[in-house]
Amino acid sequence: MRERYTGAVLVEPMSPDVLVWLVNEWGSVPRAAAGEARAPYPDTDLLAALLAGSGVRDCPPAALTGPALRQVADQLHRVFAAADLAERVTLVAGLLAQTGVTPALELTDTGDRPGARPGATWRVPAARDALLAAAALALRDQLAGHDPDRVGVCSGRRCADAFIDASPAGQRRFCSVTCQNRARIAAWRHRQNQQRQNS
Repeated sequence: MRERYTGAVLVEPMSPDVLVWLVNEWGSVPRAAAGEARAPYPDTDLLAALLAGSGVRDCPPAALTGPALRQVADQLHRVFAAADLAERVTLVAGLLAQTGVTPALELTDTGDRPGARPGATWRVPAARDALLAAAALALRDQLAGHDPDRVGVCSGRRCADAFIDASPAGQRRFCSVTCQNRARIAAWRHRQNQQRQNS
């Protein structure tokens, strides 16, 4: 839905799953760490469909090009890779200011009965910033409303994928079970080599 204001659009916080996928599939650092720097990017039609259901209702086609998505993903990856919470908060606050996102109201359907009700949402002055704003809002919600320590980058070798830890324990250090298993196997092999050298 396009706002009546020229170029302005309404956005909502992006789904954490879509946010992580965007960062890992288009970000320069995760792609380079995985040896995929020259690999083709995923289908942007799929991304556009996911975004439409995940906070970005009106993303202009120019924002869905490889270079534009890479630029957004690289800015977001810095948040995940930040050394500490203070740096992470500063980066997210900067993204919110950069996009100019502000609270807004819109009339929404009430579902099973006719009429409309005001609903809380967010407005971005320029449609080109909608994607980054929706991602920054998701990170804002994660840092302020959930455990801020659950945002991070994989500890695995040859991996720099971002993750948001939704596990009950909140002790996640790897982006996936695959990376976790690789790390365990590498640690086991290292111990075996040490034992052979010491015997």
